[in-house]
Order: sequence, then structure tokens, then C-alpha cells
Amino acid sequence: MRTSITPPISILTIGLLLLCAAGSAAAQDSETISGKTSSEQPPASKTNKPDDADKPSDAETAKKVKDKVTEIGKTLGENDTAKEVSGGILQPIYGAATYLSFPAFHWFAFALMTAGVVSYLLQLVLAKLFLLFKMSLDIKEVLGDFLGLLVSAVGLVLTTQASTQNSTFTHSPVAVISATIVGVIVGFVFYTWGQKKEFDAVRGARKTAAKKD
Repeated sequence: MRTSITPPISILTIGLLLLCAAGSAAAQDSETISGKTSSEQPPASKTNKPDDADKPSDAETAKKVKDKVTEIGKTLGENDTAKEVSGGILQPIYGAATYLSFPAFHWFAFALMTAGVVSYLLQLVLAKLFLLFKMSLDIKEVLGDFLGLLVSAVGLVLTTQASTQNSTFTHSPVAVISATIVGVIVGFVFYTWGQKKEFDAVRGARKTAAKKD
């Protein structure tokens, strides 16, 4: 009998097969571990940014304020106590206006308001301009003169309106012109007095500062 002999497998071939098997198993283990690690990691925290869309706009805020003021005004308008207080404030003024509703009073009021407008206007423009050149301008005095000018101008308008409706003052050119002239003269006189007072105050402050030095 003839016996067939199978050629032996070389040691090198067996080693290569073992290395391939070991590499495949290691790759599978690595994928499994990485998959578990990625699944176990918490999601990246997102930066909390302020949501501008949730903030009310300026128009919405203004509308809310307007609605609130309207609501308060409506509530006060329907309140009996508020009506009594308002009547108590206006009743003496109405009584005085009715009692003084004659041309002579409107002439005096028109001249007085004209004097105020002229005086405060000159104080606000000329006197403060001179003080500005001397670097001694006080913002509080400017605001005070501006307030006086505003009050006088409003008073002049209201006086003209009241005299037109309740007396014959505005229908007399002589009365209107004479009241204007008197008002301008009186206003200029008060302006010169006020200007002198302000300049004296500046000189006194400078002398005091010079003595301290």
C-alpha cells in the first residue's frame, strides 16, 4: 500500500493566521468600548444666551405705560373724592377770574406778562452771554431764567385768550399798545437790576477766591 503524506503546514503560515485573528478581535473590542463611551458621555452643554425675543420692546413698554396711565386717569375721573378735590382747587380760581373780568385787569395782566417775557428773555440771552464770556455761568440760574420766561410766555398767551373772550381789552388798539410799552419798559428795568445783581455776585466770588489764595 502506498501511503499519502500531507505536507506539513509551515510555522510562518500559522503565525500569520493567529495575528489576523487577534487583530480582528482587538478591533471589535475597541469599537464596542468607544460606542459605550460615546453613549455614556453627557451631551455638551450649550451656552445659555439671553433670548432677546422674550424681552419686551420699547414700543410695547410705552404702550403698557400709556394704558396704565389711562386706566389710572379713568379711575380718578370716576372717583367722587377726586372730583371734590378738583372742584375745591378750581372754584376759587373761577371766582377770581369772574370777579376780575374787566378790561383794566386784563390790561394790567398783559403788561405784567410782557414785562416778564422781556426781562427773562434779556436775562437768558444777554446777561448769560456776558457771564459766559467771563467763565462764570451758573446752570441753575439759566434754568431759573428759562422757567421764568416759560411761565411769563404761557401767562401772556392765557391772558390774551381770556381778555379776548371776556372783555373788550383786545378790541382797543390804544390799550394793547400802551400795555405793551409799559411791559417792555418795566421788563427792561428788571433786567438791568437782575444783571447788576449777577455781576456783583461774580465780582464778590472772585474777590473771595483771591483773598483765599
